[in-house]
Amino acid sequence: MTILTLGLTSDNQQFTTTILSVVYQFKLIWRGSFWCMDILDAQSSPIILGLPLVTGTDLLGQYQHLGLGFSLFVQNESGETPQQSDLGNGTQLIIRTY
Repeated sequence: MTILTLGLTSDNQQFTTTILSVVYQFKLIWRGSFWCMDILDAQSSPIILGLPLVTGTDLLGQYQHLGLGFSLFVQNESGETPQQSDLGNGTQLIIRTY
């Protein structure tokens, strides 16, 4: 098991990271009242779209059938769902491989 913390900013963002030797693209977009995340493969093909960033649960729990080999968690100081200015200011995205 490996734990990786991704640094975020409080703006809409897109970045690429490698998890278990697989390249993924992440897109985080503020949707007016919540943060939403898309996960794509290296060729920009969608894997998961429109995933709300909430605390207290494995964001990929309902997608175990995809066999990605990792979990995603939102962690912040307040324990609340992140607001627009929270990303990069006490809120992190945690990746846990298994």
